[in-house]
Amino acid sequence: HFQQTFKEKVSQVKTHVVSYDLNRPGQQYPALVQQLLAHGAKRILYSQWMLRSNMTAEQLRDDLLRFMDATDAILVIDVTNAPMAWRNLQAEIKTAFHLT
Repeated sequence: HFQQTFKEKVSQVKTHVVSYDLNRPGQQYPALVQQLLAHGAKRILYSQWMLRSNMTAEQLRDDLLRFMDATDAILVIDVTNAPMAWRNLQAEIKTAFHLT
């Protein structure tokens, strides 16, 4: 029974990419960055992060919106099991998300 429950929990964990634009010049949101870090996110590009969570893309978006202005843009994509291609990602990103 424990193994089944553990497998169900693991299967619910999704990999998300979060991308945002802060639309006013000079904006920096330390609280937004802290919330991303609290979710275990790793920065993959300047305003793009990757994380694993059991939240849906919508739930994650709504959680992060609390730290953004109404004029800012955000995109959260569930990329679980999606084909990916990259160049020059930091080694820790590749390790954290099992990218080869």
